[in-house]
This record gives sequence, C-alpha cells and structure tokens, in this order.
Amino acid sequence: MKIPKDSKFHLTYCSNIHPGESWLEVFANLEKYVPNLKSRLSPTEPFGIGLRLADAAAKQLLENNNLAQFQAWLSQEDLYVFTLNGFPYGGFHRQVVKDQVYAPDWSTQERLNYTLNLAQILANLLPEGLDGGISTLPLSYKPWWQKDQAIETVIKNSCLNIASVVIEMIRICEETGKVLHIDLEPEPDGLIENTSEVIDFYQNWLLPIGGSYLSEKLNIEQTLAEAKLLEHVRICYDTCHFSVEYEEPQSVFARFQSAGIKIGKIQISAAIKLKIPADVEKRSLIVERLRPFAESTYLHQVIERRTDGTLHHYPDLISALPHLEQSLAEEWRTHFHVPIFIHDYQILQSTQDDIATVLHLLQTNNACSHLEIETYTWDVLPTEMKIDLLTSIQREYEWVLKEFAAN
Repeated sequence: MKIPKDSKFHLTYCSNIHPGESWLEVFANLEKYVPNLKSRLSPTEPFGIGLRLADAAAKQLLENNNLAQFQAWLSQEDLYVFTLNGFPYGGFHRQVVKDQVYAPDWSTQERLNYTLNLAQILANLLPEGLDGGISTLPLSYKPWWQKDQAIETVIKNSCLNIASVVIEMIRICEETGKVLHIDLEPEPDGLIENTSEVIDFYQNWLLPIGGSYLSEKLNIEQTLAEAKLLEHVRICYDTCHFSVEYEEPQSVFARFQSAGIKIGKIQISAAIKLKIPADVEKRSLIVERLRPFAESTYLHQVIERRTDGTLHHYPDLISALPHLEQSLAEEWRTHFHVPIFIHDYQILQSTQDDIATVLHLLQTNNACSHLEIETYTWDVLPTEMKIDLLTSIQREYEWVLKEFAAN
C-alpha cells in the first residue's frame, strides 16, 4: 500500500512470518491473512504483498498454470507484489534453523538457480512502473570460513553468481522495461555485516570481478558493466541488523550514497537492547529476563559495546548469557526481531528509536521507497508477548503509519 496514498512509498509486511515451504501452504496463508488486512488497512486502495518463497514454493509456482492463477487472484483482490524475500532457501519455521538459514550460500549453483526462479516470478508479478527487489543473504555465514583463502574463494564465486543474476535482470529490463534488483541483506556474522564491509565488498570485489564478468559476457565497457551492477545489486537495510551493529542510520545512508550503493528495500524490524548495570544482582535479573528469548529455532547474535567503544560478538544469545554477569560491556544488543510497536519490555528495551529515525530520514532522503515490516518471530516469542497474529500484524502497520505521519 502507498503511504500516503499519493506518495512513492510502498509499505508491506513479509510473509515469512507464516510457516509453510510449499506453494499451497504459502497461498493458503495469503488467502487467510492478506484480504483481511487489506479490508482493515487499505479498503479502497491496492495493497502490497512482500512475498517469501522457499526454493520448493518458487519451483511449484512456476509449474503448470499456478503463476497465471495467482496473478488472477491478485487482480481480483486488488493486491500487488513488489518485493520478494529470497533469503531463506528452505525451512524457516518449526524446526532448528540457526546458521543453516545461510545455506546454500551465494558461492553455490543452488543459490543462483533459486534466485533466477525468483527473478522470473517477480518479473511476471511486478506492476508496470515499479521496480522490484529480491532480498537475499549477505553472501554467506562468516564463522564457516576461517582462512583468508577460503573466504576469498567464496566471495569471488559469489560475485560471479550475482553477476549471472544481473545478466538475467538486464535481459528482463530490455524485454519488459521492468527494473529488478537483488538486495543483499547485511546482518551480524554475515560475510558482509556492516557498512564498511558492504562498501569494501562493492569496491574491491563486486565491481571489479562482477564488472569484468559482465563486460566479457555482454561485450560492454567495464565502466558500463559496473554501472549495471550498481543498478541491479542493492542493499536490504534491515533496521534491526544495523541497530545490533550500533550503526547510526544517517551515517549509513550517507556512506552508501557516497559510494554509489543503492538501498533496494528497508526492512522494518526491532532488536532487543539493554544497558548493563554495575550491580551483580541486577545483572542476574536481566539474565533471567533474557532467558526466554534464547530459543532454539533461530540465531540471535549478540554484540556488546564496551566502555572504550569496542564491539565484541557472541554467535548466539544462548552462548552469550553465561557471560553477562561478568561482562565488561555497557550495553548488549541482540538479533531478535521483537514487535516494533513495543519499546520497553520491563527491564529490556528495543531499538524502536532507530526505526523512527529511518522513517524520518526517508521523508527528506531519496534513499528507498520500498518498506517491509519483518517481525517473523511470533511463534517463538515468550508466551506473555503472544497475541492474535492478525491483530499483531495490524498493530505493526498502524505503528508505522502513525510514525510516518508524525514525520
């Protein structure tokens, strides 16, 4: 949906919050939730969908007449798709996901084939006059690759595979006029996880290696090849992820723009943050308050900031908790997507303020027009935080709409 309705901004929520890896399961959830949300939030205007498709669902959607039937349903319900979530390749709910959410990574043929299928789907679904993005993983998972030589091989192969998708997106643009882009999504412990690593990847890897590949395959100059890469390879700015990295939105926007790197999608999500008191008993209370969030499905990376400003990483909240009582840090931030409409959780807080800052920046900065709410953790939240899912999604929209209007 456009916010406001005569603006360039499109707001949706990501359907990865619903379990289901087959197309039938995905469509059943869309039928159940999306028309209801539209009637509550956008009864007279088109309503956007942020579609998450696992590899199995993407293949099934391309079979028989499924895509045409889905397009007909979208038209009938006054719905449209402008962004896809292509990060999780396989199962994402009701099973242990953890670091396997990064597999297969961008160095593999499986990830390339999956993303090419998503590009074909989005090219068919995307309305005229809109660009469309496919958010995807930040190349790979950093802890898998300990040796410099192994990391270099993974990054180089990732560049070549990403460039192969760009070639297909260039073809789609030439044939249909539709601009598609891959939106790399930095997050803690990803192979590219913060602003500096993103810029380094573009300047020292993607543009020279991917540009050379495009130049050879398309018989174009290197400078034009690099311009094509900057157009079709963008960043998915997840507000939770950059907050966990202690990065200020205004600085990130400015540094990306200075480097010529575009933001293809803003994912609206909040992380847990907490100030660490000196008192040991108070620290013990914080440990107990955090313990229900240390669940077994997803990775919940922790980054602590010490008094000298240095950052220290823990791979998961469950492994970080035993260190909190003796920690030298002044603050912890945890990659757990908590409801965006709540700021305080008793003695814990969220990074909601960073979302508000981003929404404010967008009013005067032409950084991005695609906004996607992405609180996917409803199933694993502590019991006292769970309410009816439809109402929860509606409350997230309403918070964003109120905050956006306030700016």
